[in-house]
Amino acid sequence: MAKWSNIKKKLECEYLCENLRGYIKYYVTSYSKSPDHNGRAAIIYNGKEIIKGSYYTDYIQEDIKNINIDIEKHLSENEKNSSFEIFDNQSFYDAFKEFDNQNIRKSISSDNIIIKILAILDKRTGKRTLKKLKENLKSEPRIFQIFYIIRAKSEGIM
Repeated sequence: MAKWSNIKKKLECEYLCENLRGYIKYYVTSYSKSPDHNGRAAIIYNGKEIIKGSYYTDYIQEDIKNINIDIEKHLSENEKNSSFEIFDNQSFYDAFKEFDNQNIRKSISSDNIIIKILAILDKRTGKRTLKKLKENLKSEPRIFQIFYIIRAKSEGIM
C-alpha cells in the first residue's frame, strides 16, 4: 500500500479537476491504539467535511450546511435520508486502489460510492459525461448527488 501522502498528492494534484483544486481535500488517519489500527476518513469541500466516517460509525455522515452553494434544492426528495456503506480509512484505501487501477468509465459506473465520488471529481470526467450523468442523477445516492452538484457548479453546468 502506498503512503497516505502519496495517495493524497495523487488525488488532489493529479486526478482532481482544475476548478476544484484547493477546494477539495481528502483526509484519512488511523489510530495506533485502535484494534487493527482503524481510523477515519473525510472528504472536505471549502474547509467543511462533506462526508466523514469511521469504523465505529458504520455509515457516512453528511454535513452540507454552510458550504456556500445551494445543494438542497437540487437533491431528489427520495434520497434525503438514505443510508450508506461503511466509510473509514481502510474502505477509502481500498476504493482508491481500485480507482487508481481502472479507467474512469468503469469508476464512474462503480457500485462503490467512494469510487464514484472520486470519479466525479476527476479531471478525466468531462463536461459531456457530466451532462449525461445529470439525466439519471435523481436515481443516484444522495451523497453522489452532492458531489455531482459541487463538480457541475465548478464547471458552470448548473
